[in-house]
Amino acid sequence: MWKYEKMTQYPINIKKKDLNMAKYLVTQYGGANGELAAAWRYLNQRYTMPDNKGKALLTDIGTEELAHVEMISTMIYQLMKDASLDEIKKAGLSSHYAEHGKALYPTDANGIPFTVAYFATTGDPLADISENMAAEQKARAIYENLINLTDDPDVIGPLLYLRQREVVHFNRFKELYDEYNKKYKNM
Repeated sequence: MWKYEKMTQYPINIKKKDLNMAKYLVTQYGGANGELAAAWRYLNQRYTMPDNKGKALLTDIGTEELAHVEMISTMIYQLMKDASLDEIKKAGLSSHYAEHGKALYPTDANGIPFTVAYFATTGDPLADISENMAAEQKARAIYENLINLTDDPDVIGPLLYLRQREVVHFNRFKELYDEYNKKYKNM
C-alpha cells in the first residue's frame, strides 16, 4: 500500500538563512489554516462520508497534507539552520527559543500553539466538504501572502507548488460536493 521514498513531494533546498520568513512560514505548519489542521480535518471527516469515494478522497488529501507538513517543516528548518542566538533574538523568536530551543513547534505566525479547535467535523458531508473548500481557499491565499514576503526563489518554488496543490484540492472537493449535493439532497 505504501512506498516510502526519502524525499519531499517537491525538492526543497533553501541556501539562504531567513529567520523572519521562517517566523511567517510557521503559520502553515501549526496555524488555523495550515497543513496540520487540514490533515487532521480530512482524516477525521472521512469516517462520516456516505460512500467509499468520499472516504477515499478525504484519506488521499489528508495523507497528502501530512506530506505538506513535512515540506513546511523542512523549509522552516532550512531557513533557520545555523542561526545564532543573536539572530534568533533579532527575528523576534526569543519566546519560541525559551520554550523550544531550535526545535519545531506547531504555532501560527504569532506564536499561538496549534489546537484542534481549528477544525470541525459535523458528520454532515455537505457541511464538512464546504468547510474543506473554504480551508483550501484560505490556505491558497496564505501561500500567496507568503510568496509576497520573499524574493528567494528557493522559497518561492515550494510555496508555488503548495499553493497549486490547494487549488487542486479545492477542485476535488468541489466535484465531490456537487456530486453529493445531487445524490444526497435530503441528508
